[in-house]
Amino acid sequence: MTAISAMLYREGKIRVTNLTFIFWDLFYPLGYLLVFGVMMNYMVGTQFPLSSVDYNSFFLAGVLGMASFGIASNTSWSFFLDRDNGIFYEMLTYPLSRAEYLLGKVLFTVFIALLQTVITLGLGALALRIPLRFDLLPLLLLVVAGGTAGWFFFYAIFALWTRRNDVFNSVTSVFYFVFLFASSMFYPLEPLPRWFRAAALANPVTWHVDLMRYLTIGYGNPRTIALESAAFAVFCVVSFVVAVRFLQEQE
Repeated sequence: MTAISAMLYREGKIRVTNLTFIFWDLFYPLGYLLVFGVMMNYMVGTQFPLSSVDYNSFFLAGVLGMASFGIASNTSWSFFLDRDNGIFYEMLTYPLSRAEYLLGKVLFTVFIALLQTVITLGLGALALRIPLRFDLLPLLLLVVAGGTAGWFFFYAIFALWTRRNDVFNSVTSVFYFVFLFASSMFYPLEPLPRWFRAAALANPVTWHVDLMRYLTIGYGNPRTIALESAAFAVFCVVSFVVAVRFLQEQE
């Protein structure tokens, strides 16, 4: 068994022994789509400010973004626990490099995100009749994989930086609230106040969700999407570089 496959096996065992993680990673975002999305679609109906799409179609990309964000957060928490309880330092004595350790966690995180994406897209197309852009599906899966990895690297920075579990949980909770609700995940930005639009447009969640929204239903301005894609790519690269630096400094 190679070092990478051993890490994948270990991450799988962690998930299997904790049903809460499995539910959160694969099915919790689906609950948002089925309950919140369907309810909002029924309530706003023809009053939804975007005449070209209904709310279910608009919210689909938000669910995918929420899943990437949440899955990355859960995996980074296991990263924090490894470092906090000393297993991380013990594993460094194994024939396993730090790069392989990090890569194994990233690959498992991406696998879960892709599985959740396939489930969500299938439900959206079959049950909610969302008109998906299947011609852009390969690119969408690539964006989901890259975006989830980027969010994992971002959270890994704080998992390696903080020393207390309560501090780490407080940081991730604040990020979850601010990043998700100050974004285009739940609502279009056009009718909202200018100050809120400015904050949301500076939010990496908005960049990620807007790109996935364009790839799922074709909604968005191509020029704006291109700029947001470039910004999100820079965010992912910077998060990766900083996370690797923090990992190398662990002793």
